[in-house]
Amino acid sequence: MRMWIVFALLAALSSGIVVVISKAAIKNVDSSLVFAVQAIPILLVSWGVVMYQGNMPGSGTIESKTWVFMLLAGIITCVSSLLSFYALKLGNASQVSPVERLSLVFAIVLAAIFLKEKVNWQIIVGGLLMAIGAIFIAFSGGESSE
Repeated sequence: MRMWIVFALLAALSSGIVVVISKAAIKNVDSSLVFAVQAIPILLVSWGVVMYQGNMPGSGTIESKTWVFMLLAGIITCVSSLLSFYALKLGNASQVSPVERLSLVFAIVLAAIFLKEKVNWQIIVGGLLMAIGAIFIAFSGGESSE
């Protein structure tokens, strides 16, 4: 098996666990506060990994354009997480998570447009199936949390 698949599956599993744990936390706490608290260990662990791997000196060689991309991605990640946490506050994790994972479809389209990545029929069919599945789950008639 290709190693990127193993890491992608582990990331998906981790993300699924985070959704369930976050939903449990959001029941009695404001969603933005839950996100802010979770951001603390994110910062500590991510910078800890950078220091452990000895990558701190490399930060001085990053081009300005790359800094802009990284900072924009960070801001958009925060917005995405805040929106996701608010959606979890309002809806069921089993419905919110698949709809949020439509990010895959958006990523495919945006990567094809801006990164000029090749899109073959398997990617198109797979993306469509994921989108259809998310729509089915979203409108499955499950009761929302609020």
